[in-house]
Amino acid sequence: MILIADSGSSTTNWTLVDDRKIVFQFESEGYNPCYNSSDEITRSLSKSLPEGYDWDKVKLVAFYGAGCYEDKYVVIEDALRPLFPHARFDVAMDLVASARALLGNEPGFAAILGTGTNSCLYDGTRITHNVDSMGFLLGDEGSGAYMGKRIIGDFIRGHMPEEVSSLFFDTYGLTPDALVDKVYSASMPNRYCASFTRFLSLDPMPKSDYAEQVKRDAFRDFFNNIVVYYPGYSDHLFNCVGSIGWVFKDTLAAVAEEFGMKVGKIIQSPMEGLIAYHHV
Repeated sequence: MILIADSGSSTTNWTLVDDRKIVFQFESEGYNPCYNSSDEITRSLSKSLPEGYDWDKVKLVAFYGAGCYEDKYVVIEDALRPLFPHARFDVAMDLVASARALLGNEPGFAAILGTGTNSCLYDGTRITHNVDSMGFLLGDEGSGAYMGKRIIGDFIRGHMPEEVSSLFFDTYGLTPDALVDKVYSASMPNRYCASFTRFLSLDPMPKSDYAEQVKRDAFRDFFNNIVVYYPGYSDHLFNCVGSIGWVFKDTLAAVAEEFGMKVGKIIQSPMEGLIAYHHV
């Protein structure tokens, strides 16, 4: 039995697998070893484990998440050991999860385009090159948060076409002053900004190229400021995991081709690929 965890900032998705077949899935709180202690993680996860199963049968726990740097592996391992006493542990960053899910044991380029952005070159075993996305405040081009900031800014500054601005106000009922207040008072402003990407998919959207332009500009910024700085980037297929890349994959693929990259895999979640990886 293998237990695979894909941990985000608020939620961890767990999948129990036996011989490539999903036994069941469940959720717990999100865990980041930079902010959560081993004891905190153990206490929280013990409350989320489904009842009626002998967890001693788990032989491998593969845990992927933000903050899982090498010097923090021990935090996760110490948290998991009391709950899965007969398991070995494979702890790695969420970017490694994406590379493994997209590429398996093959070398190539992998990206995350969700609320935030990350990317790397991968040699089939480890990450060999990473251009820092610099996070929500300084970068994260191409992400949901990046697009959300653009949408909010365009509404506040009056840069939206009039009919699009009217739809935005009708949809959210927020004045420019209220928007600014909410962004700066939000406990997780990156998630709050990213939530506005749904606006780009509203149907019907007024007959305007605004939504397409926001997506295209964000993805072009991602390529111009991050992707082109990977050595020989255009020699690789463009592979991506994440909700933004998945939902807007047609635009993303078009922009990738503008920059000379052929598209490989664009997937919403890494779990299916991780199941295959851990059963090779």
